[in-house]
Amino acid sequence: MKQSRKPASNNSDFVSSEEKAKSSETKKLPKTENFAKSKKSGNSEKIEIVEKIVRLARKERLTYDDFIYVCQQARKKLGLKKPRKEKRLPQILSESELKKFFQVISDCGNLQHEIMLKLLFFTAVRVGELVKIKVSDIDFNQCKIFIEEGKGRKDRYILFPNNFRLVLQSHLRANPKNKYLFETTRYTCFTPRRVQQIVKEYREIAEISQKVHPHLFRHQMITYLTSQGLSDSQIQLISGHESKKSLEIYQHLSLKNVEQAYQDAVKSLGID
Repeated sequence: MKQSRKPASNNSDFVSSEEKAKSSETKKLPKTENFAKSKKSGNSEKIEIVEKIVRLARKERLTYDDFIYVCQQARKKLGLKKPRKEKRLPQILSESELKKFFQVISDCGNLQHEIMLKLLFFTAVRVGELVKIKVSDIDFNQCKIFIEEGKGRKDRYILFPNNFRLVLQSHLRANPKNKYLFETTRYTCFTPRRVQQIVKEYREIAEISQKVHPHLFRHQMITYLTSQGLSDSQIQLISGHESKKSLEIYQHLSLKNVEQAYQDAVKSLGID
C-alpha cells in the first residue's frame, strides 16, 4: 500500500505569514511618508501665511483692537463661521443616588457640611456665590438670601425652604461669631475648590460611580423644579439665569410670584 505523500515545500513558492506581514508593512511605508510630507507641507503653508499677516500688521502698525477688527472683517468677507459647540445635557444623579449621597453625609456627622451641601442643592446657588454668603445676607422672615455680585456682577435674592429656617438658625446659634454663613476652622469663608473636594470625598464614601461636583446640584434642582411644572420665567428668577427673551416677556413677574410654587415643590423632595 502506497503512502500518500505531502507536497514538498518549495522555498520559492512558500512565503511565511511573518514575511507577508513584513512585506505589507514595507508597502505601507510610502503612504505614511506621503501623509507626513503632506501634513508638513500643509503646516508650512499655514506658517507662511501667518508670517505674511504679521509682516503686514507690523507695516501698517496695527494696534491689538485694529488687528482684531481686521480679522473679524476678513472672516465675514470669506464667509467663515465658528463651528457650533456641541450642547450636552447635564448629567444628574438618580433619586436613589441623591438620597444615598445625603444619607452618607448625615451618617458622617459633620453638621456644617450637611447644612452647606443641602443649601447648595435646595437653592440651586452657584458654589462661588454660596461661599460668599454672609450672616447679614439672610432674611429669615421671608426665607431668602441676598446674593451680592453674583455671576455677571449682578445682585439678586435666592429662596430657601421654610423648613430649613430652623436648621440655619441653629447652625448660627452654634457659631455666634460667624461673619460668613459657613466658615472654616480658621474662621474664613470656604473656597469653591474646598467645597468641590468635600463633595468628591462624600461621593467616594457613597460609592457613586458618576462624577459629582457642586454645579451638579444646581442642574439637579433646576431639572426637578422643571419636572414639577414651574415655568422657565419662574426658574430663571430662582436660579439667576439671564435670558433676554424671558426678561422681555415676563418682566411683570417678581420673586413673590415664585415663592409659593418653590416652597410646594421642595416639600415633596423627601430630603429633610
